[in-house]
Amino acid sequence: MRTPRPSEADLRRRIPSVDQVLQDARLRAIEERFGRPVVLRHLRALLDEARVHAVEGEEVRLDALLTGLQAELARRIENGAQPSLVRVINATGVVVHTNLGRAPLSREAAERVALLASSYSNLEFDLARGERGDREVHAEIRLREALGVEGSVVVNNCAAAVLLAVNTFAEGREVLVSRGELVEIGGSFRIPEILRKGGARLREVGTTNRTRLADYRAALTADTGMVLRVHRSNFEIVGFTEAPERDELVGLCRGSGIPLVEDLGSGLLQAPHTALASEPTVAGCLKAGAEVVTFSGDKLLGGPQAGLAAGSRAAIDAMRRNPLYRALRVDKMTLAALEAVLSDHASGRAAERVPVLRMLRLRAEEIRVRAEALARQLKEEMPALVVEVTDGASAAGGGAAPLAQIPTVLVTLAHPKRAAHELAAALRAHRPPVIARVTEDRVVFDLRTVVPEDEAILTRALLAAAARD
Repeated sequence: MRTPRPSEADLRRRIPSVDQVLQDARLRAIEERFGRPVVLRHLRALLDEARVHAVEGEEVRLDALLTGLQAELARRIENGAQPSLVRVINATGVVVHTNLGRAPLSREAAERVALLASSYSNLEFDLARGERGDREVHAEIRLREALGVEGSVVVNNCAAAVLLAVNTFAEGREVLVSRGELVEIGGSFRIPEILRKGGARLREVGTTNRTRLADYRAALTADTGMVLRVHRSNFEIVGFTEAPERDELVGLCRGSGIPLVEDLGSGLLQAPHTALASEPTVAGCLKAGAEVVTFSGDKLLGGPQAGLAAGSRAAIDAMRRNPLYRALRVDKMTLAALEAVLSDHASGRAAERVPVLRMLRLRAEEIRVRAEALARQLKEEMPALVVEVTDGASAAGGGAAPLAQIPTVLVTLAHPKRAAHELAAALRAHRPPVIARVTEDRVVFDLRTVVPEDEAILTRALLAAAARD
């Protein structure tokens, strides 16, 4: 005779109350560690799952859940307590990797941030006069030392800097932009949309591949608020092309009394590698006569996320007086990191002290020594792995010099039983996660973007990923 199936009511009776579960000594220890609200939230969610199993008559799944209830609760609380934002090891060879947080800070800059974040500071207090001061002075002094610029303003990213410039100089008026510079970069940042949000009207000039000085001259009217020159990020237009030289455009704007704003983006102060020699620099744009140059703090400058606008005192003062500036300005931690990085640039020590510049300057021969050592260790530990050392190319990233090929040496890895995408997933699951490239069913590592002190972690992660069933 078949045993009758338990009813929903019978199954629901097996589910303990919240108070009953909380009497378990293991849960009291978890509660002391994480707090009662956290325990209650996860416990109630588990008991809700148990009720669903009871309603649907899933006796086996219900019993399994209740048998391991305390252990599952502890596991979920532990996992939930882990931070979502974690450090990763970037083994892709893309130096300014937007998805991985762009430029890493130097240890000294990070320590400055920690110090200022954990204490009061003279953010807006003039210590000499004993009265309210200006938060911009901290970064501006260093930028003036590095570039000889008259003034600067710092906001939360380069898009904000462009937005502030547009709203300051051209609200309700036209902005001239070459059709070849109407770019879209990561995160759906589009120049036409920024202009609209800034309260200006776009006036397209020239064609996609050819824009002449005469095109700008013909487009100038009494309604022109500014001319915007935009650095092409992540792409190049080659072949039958033409664009006016910067000094030609400067002469036209000055003669017409119209400010020229150049959105440089990458924030390169000086080329750290010959592959980037053609990349425009902030100093070069300012020297040529641009009224304002906007650029990012966390790209080739090597600092924190920020948007910097550098230029003439009159133009920068006008941007600071704009009420929009207060909504876009940065906090003390950003300014602390920025001041530290700009100090390295001003002292001439940036090439050695700023991680992004140090990585870009690494020679392929230096990377080869490290790559061959890694390959030898992997082969010794796991002979079944197919490990090769090959020549390759790194990328600057961050939209800078998209066609530049920076010579490097790669380590490629293939497993006899596991696909490359499976190995890459296992590496991402490591703590800390390791991010690598996958090419032609091989996992590819570029040690240019791996600091030497992380190589032991990288090796352990690789061996653990390769050994997993």
